[in-house]
Amino acid sequence: MQLPSKTTPPQIVLEKMQQLRSQDYRWQDGKVWSLVYYAGEEVYQLVKEAFNLYFSENGLNPTVFPSLRKFETEVIRMTAFLLGGNEETAGTMTSGGTESILMAVKTAREYARAHQPQIKKPEMILPSSAHPAFQKAAHYFDIVPIVVPVTSEYQADVKAIEQKICSQTILLVASAPSYPHGILDPIAEIGKLAQENNILFHVDACIGGFILPFLQKLGYPIPPFGFEVPGVTSISTDIHKYGYAAKGASVILYKNREIRKHQFFVYTEWPGGIYGSPSVAGTRPGGAIAAAWAVMNHLGEEGYLRLAQATMQAAQKIKEGIQQIEDLYIIGNPCATLLAFGSSTVDIYAIADEMTQKGWHIDRQQFPPCLHLTVNYIHTSIVDQFLADLKEATKRAKKSTVRNITNKMIKGLVKTTVKFLPPHWVSKLTVLSSSLIKAQPSKKRSAAMYGMMGELPNRGDLHELVLNFMDKLNSFENTSNSKQ
Repeated sequence: MQLPSKTTPPQIVLEKMQQLRSQDYRWQDGKVWSLVYYAGEEVYQLVKEAFNLYFSENGLNPTVFPSLRKFETEVIRMTAFLLGGNEETAGTMTSGGTESILMAVKTAREYARAHQPQIKKPEMILPSSAHPAFQKAAHYFDIVPIVVPVTSEYQADVKAIEQKICSQTILLVASAPSYPHGILDPIAEIGKLAQENNILFHVDACIGGFILPFLQKLGYPIPPFGFEVPGVTSISTDIHKYGYAAKGASVILYKNREIRKHQFFVYTEWPGGIYGSPSVAGTRPGGAIAAAWAVMNHLGEEGYLRLAQATMQAAQKIKEGIQQIEDLYIIGNPCATLLAFGSSTVDIYAIADEMTQKGWHIDRQQFPPCLHLTVNYIHTSIVDQFLADLKEATKRAKKSTVRNITNKMIKGLVKTTVKFLPPHWVSKLTVLSSSLIKAQPSKKRSAAMYGMMGELPNRGDLHELVLNFMDKLNSFENTSNSKQ
């Protein structure tokens, strides 16, 4: 595809965009259980207007736009005090949770280089439930990720972490809560380990940082997880999640400025001038910074308490409703508004397919196979409809239809095949099967595919399959052949 040879009127361009957008999921109806956070139309319009006010401004050089510097500084200060910080706490705004986590890991590496130069192969210890951004950071920054299993309750295993601490350990990791199952790790116990061994300790509160503190104030039994916990040296939290800001807006916080300075990058020998950058990004969109400041000042503690209360009540009603549906159970003991549910008697991915046919978008997960819900304010009005559809979907998935029988046969065939075929044959068949996966909008049924992937013994085969899928998903042919 080449650049259009002639100018197209704005209205025609916008009409084309609206036409393409009509193929997307209607998150405005509350049927999407991830990706989007909505606090009502008043907040939505404020965030859009604040973002547009700073649509062209660049936060790269704070001396050019002092208003952006004020916004960012105040967002960081408010977030720090929300998460148990004090006047010593320092931080930076980033584009999202992944960048915040990347900065925390990079900072730990640089801090170790400065204070423990004898460390040659730095390691960080993280539970298997930790966000993949930590694996990305390890890959980018040449750090060895030491993954430990979670307990039967899906919490980080403190004893397992302790056993893996060695002379090369530079960082411990915990989640507040973990994304897959909504479980809060034992922050205080891990913090004690960090103190005893003089190791930095990062708490990933990207999903929980803007709701757990308010649930605590409302009286829900949420244990301490922020800087008030001895041993915690850094925290990441996303304002564009339960802070209801525009994307992308996240904050990475450190216990003090001495730690934070190891995050910065400075180059003084460039002909273009002295270059200093606080995070990964060079250009930093001013709109996201401004919108975060606007929504935090608009809602205040009163507004966030109101949203947290309504959201938590909806989450509790959903949990109770799921537990009343035969064949379904909640994974672990989720502490707040994230949860996952599975089944021992019905193909959980078939249930997801049935829900997809009813217009719901629910994330599929593994270890164990389950479905994930991130409950936020937009879902408060559709709980009854969701539970009714879920009950019906479970019944349909349980029936002995041709499709369900076929799914079971495919899963059983893969399970049997990998037991008897040589590993290199299985690998070849896996790569071959990846060519059959088409990168199309995800309103198709996928239970058979997820069931097959769950049976693959060689995760390297699955890695190759996903790489091929991503390649197809991002190809020009795929986008150009989508429905017009």
